[in-house]
This record gives sequence, structure tokens and C-alpha cells, in this order.
Amino acid sequence: MLRGRFGALRLLFALPLFFVAAAWAHEFTLEALVTAFFKVEGREAHLVVRVPLYLFKAVRFPVRGVEVDVEHSGDAMQRALAALQAAVVVTENGRRLQPSTASGRLTLPSDRSFDVYGRAAAHVAAPVEPDTRIVVDQGYVDAHLVYPIESPDARFALATSAGQEIGTKLAIRFLGPHGEDRAVLVKSGTGPVELNPGVWTAARGFVGLGIAHIWTGLDHLLFLLCLVAPLRGVRPLLAIITGFTVAHSFTLIGSAFGLAPQGAWFPPFVEMMIALSIVYMAVENVIGVSVTRRALLAIGFGLVHGFGFSQGLQEQLQFAGSHLVTALFAFNFGIEIGQLAALAVMLPVLAVVLRYVLPGRVGPIILSLLIGHVAWHWMVDRWDDLNKVRWPSIGAGELASVSLWSIGLIAAAIMVRTLLSKLRLEPVVTSRARH
Repeated sequence: MLRGRFGALRLLFALPLFFVAAAWAHEFTLEALVTAFFKVEGREAHLVVRVPLYLFKAVRFPVRGVEVDVEHSGDAMQRALAALQAAVVVTENGRRLQPSTASGRLTLPSDRSFDVYGRAAAHVAAPVEPDTRIVVDQGYVDAHLVYPIESPDARFALATSAGQEIGTKLAIRFLGPHGEDRAVLVKSGTGPVELNPGVWTAARGFVGLGIAHIWTGLDHLLFLLCLVAPLRGVRPLLAIITGFTVAHSFTLIGSAFGLAPQGAWFPPFVEMMIALSIVYMAVENVIGVSVTRRALLAIGFGLVHGFGFSQGLQEQLQFAGSHLVTALFAFNFGIEIGQLAALAVMLPVLAVVLRYVLPGRVGPIILSLLIGHVAWHWMVDRWDDLNKVRWPSIGAGELASVSLWSIGLIAAAIMVRTLLSKLRLEPVVTSRARH
């Protein structure tokens, strides 16, 4: 969903890098990629890491013309390894580990040994060929740090506070003692991140992530405000919020298991539809609201918002470790907590505004027009983004996906209609008729 509009900042859960601020920070401004393996083997943990040479500006490898003086780079390599040892914070069950050995070498940019752990470790151990010629800032520093550990089944985490301003990303592969093989792509700048989190750690983290996802999603908050603004009474609110919750939970869970449509067109399509949902709700608030129709629309638009939630979740599932199902339901639970908290703030404020600031039926109309105006601009911008990608061809797979989601929509609609019947709600509440 939209992040960053009107000052709302998207929360980033990222893994910091391995660099000491004194060794590299302010001299490099481009985004960089660091690749690494973290392998737990017996009573040792091995960190094998490949760092672009241009990140080591302050280490100052000797040069000869436009090339690195590989033959006389021994002292500089030791300084680079010392920087890594000082910067890397590897913990075992919260206890910081210190490397027992550290080795490194310079590598040509054409080298492809970091595709698997075994080749990477063997490459770091091999000596540099005497005739190796590396243009300044064009190669890599490959390093191997070995950490003594107490138990291979412990919880391991990595962290550093350096390098936040350079936008560097770390692609790390965790290789556990029982065959675990997990890839994580993270951005520098945050605290410890567990490579093999426990179930409760994963659950807590994803509950918090779900709450943050709601509170930093201005478009979702405006949709909720439009959804409930003209309603009065607990039972209509209960029916409509229940329908919205069931629907977005349905698409969120389905998307996490790979059932959502694929392709570059789908994320901008979802974003455009989210903006459209706000515009439509704003217009309906002006012309009049039927509780039954609104409950059914809450289901339809809830499906769309669930796809939006899933896009934020996909980026973070890598931090769930082996507890993907737990993380999924914890994230959804966090969304519900955040949604209820938002409503707990919105509803009293809305009641005060509509009673003392914008009294009468004109209040919801003015409020809805203001929200609709903002959402209209979002919709136009997102439509432009959508037109920049290629639409998919409709095949058997796409038709099956549409059929599946249609069945889910019908099931959710039946559920909400049943709830409306049980609650015995009035069939119509209009913003024109109610003051």
C-alpha cells in the first residue's frame, strides 16, 4: 500500500552491514550489494562475505597507476579484516561472539565463486594469482570469519549500526545445522536480526509489523474513516467491519500461499483499486448509504486491501525463518489490532467533529469530499503507473485464479448477509435522512 504520503514513513525491517564508519561511510554514496553466507557447522559458525572493493575507501589499498597493487596489499587486507571484526556483531542466544580466525583476499569482478557456500569458502582460502590485475574500485574483498559457538541449535543474529546512509543491501544465505537453507535480502540501518528465529520471536515481530503496517498506511486509514463516517450504532459498525476483516484476511492468507495473480501489472493495479475504493466510499457518503450495500462493498474492497497488505508482508516473510504460518497469522492479527486501535481513536474524534465542528448532515459530506479529493489524485497517479506496465494475457491459470477468488467473495458475502440478518439491522441508513 502507499507509504510516505503526507509525512507517513514506511517502517523498514532491515539487517545492518558489516562496515566500520571510520573505514567507509561518507566517501561512498551509491547503493551497494554485499553477499554473504552464514553456516552453522558443529561448534563453529562461518561467515563468508564478499564486499565491493569501493566500500573500503578509508582502508586505502595501495595502487599502482589505475590498478590495485595486489602484491603489496597485505597490510591493507589486515586493516579491512580488522574493520570487519570490529563492525560485525554476531550473537548466540544474545551473547556476542568473537571470531577466532579471519582470512581474506582480493578478487576480480568476473569471479563467480559466491554462487554456493563451498566454492566461496574454498575461494577465500586460495591464494591470489601472482599476475592478478584489479582496476581500482572494480574488484571485491572476500573474507571468512570463524566464530566458536556453544550449540549449533542456538539462536543466531547479526547486527551493526554502521553504513546506514549509503543504502547498502545485504544478500545473506543462512545454512543451518539441520539442512536449513534460507535467503534473506535486507537493507542496512537497524538492530539485531535473527537468522533462525524461534516461534515466539517470529510471532511477536510480525504482530508488531501488522500494527505498523496499518498505522503507516494513510490510504488504508482514510478508507476506514470513509467506511464508518456515516454509520451510527454498534451493530452496523460490527457488521461492516466484520465483512471487511473477513475479506482482507482471505486475500492476505491466499496471497501468502502464492494464490494471488502474478506479474508486474498486479501491484500497481491493487494500489489503483485501493485509491478507487476510497473515492467510491466518499461519493456514496454524499449520495446516501445503505447498510446492506455498504457491508457487501466492504467485502469487495476488503479483498483488494488484503492484496495490498500481502505486498507488504511478502517483503518481510524472509524474517520468519521456518515459521511462515505463524508469521502469517501473527501479521494478520497485528493488522486487526492496529485496525481496532485506529477505530478506537477515529470514532470518538469523528463524533466530536460531527457534533461540534461540522454538525448536521453536511458534516459527513464535507469530510467525505475532502478525503475523496485526496484519493482522486492518488487514483490518477496510480493509473498512470499502471499504464506503464504490460497487462497479462488471459489463460487457464488466470481464469482459475479469478474463479477461486470469486468463490471466496461469494462465501464472504453470504456470511455477512447472514450476520446482517441475525443482527436485524435497519435496511437503509442515508446521510441525507439522518441528522
